[in-house]
Amino acid sequence: GAALSGFYSRISDDDGIHLVEYAVKNGINFIDTAPWYGHGKSETVLGKILPKIPRKSFYIATKVGRYEPDIDKMFDFSAKKIFASVNNSLRKMKIDYVDILQIHDLEFAPSIHQILNETLPALKKIKESGKARYIGITGYPLKLLKSVAENSGETKIDTILTNFHGIILSIQTSDFGVINAAPIGMGLLSGDGPPSWHPATPAIRSACRKAVKYCNDIGIDICRLAVRFCIDCNRLATTVVSSTTMDVLKSNLDTVYEPLTREELNAIKYIRENFFQKLDYNNWEGIEVAKYRRNLSGH
Repeated sequence: GAALSGFYSRISDDDGIHLVEYAVKNGINFIDTAPWYGHGKSETVLGKILPKIPRKSFYIATKVGRYEPDIDKMFDFSAKKIFASVNNSLRKMKIDYVDILQIHDLEFAPSIHQILNETLPALKKIKESGKARYIGITGYPLKLLKSVAENSGETKIDTILTNFHGIILSIQTSDFGVINAAPIGMGLLSGDGPPSWHPATPAIRSACRKAVKYCNDIGIDICRLAVRFCIDCNRLATTVVSSTTMDVLKSNLDTVYEPLTREELNAIKYIRENFFQKLDYNNWEGIEVAKYRRNLSGH
């Protein structure tokens, strides 16, 4: 879904439609989107192709809570907004229900109390209405995600989506379906590098550049390593991969159906031991939230 929004590179609606159609025809059956992706564009593009695809041939997840680029309107976890958002998403995508309805980046909520006592009960009502089959949460801080899932009361959490380190979360718990997103690190492991807004620290960026260069020097595609490494983690329910062009989509499909070679496995071992395991901190938990709070307060 994010690939259709233009977040990572420009893409026309027609190209996005062709990508979705080709993906579904070739075995990809899970689509993850959100109102935040292109601020409505992703869901709008999906609405041009999903009605033409048999509903039983795909599962679709969308989100609530994160919406607009304006700092004052970016997040809204209130029940009133959530009910309106779900109806808007269904209208845009021209479907009657979503398979998973997820809270988007819950760490940005004013308080976890609101998530537990207002947001999740609202999702429960939406599920009971038939507009969503399952309930999920998304975010980056693993301890927070796990805590919310384990203390959700009468609202059962079915899935947890997190970027980059879903494998760690999947090892910690077996009570939820863990969806791992962005195995390329939102561009960290791409040849062009991450976008300017990426929250990774300089040390992480440097380690990723070295890993990319190492793979380039030995003729191995590091993106294929990253995607396949996640696919091979049996504890993960699924891995969400962004495909912004037909070439990238076909490459990702090849990765799904072709296991890693011995040389590629050795490359993964070398990269982990020589670049990533030497990092003092291999994540950026708290950085984005702190920046958001400062901007929100005007400081």
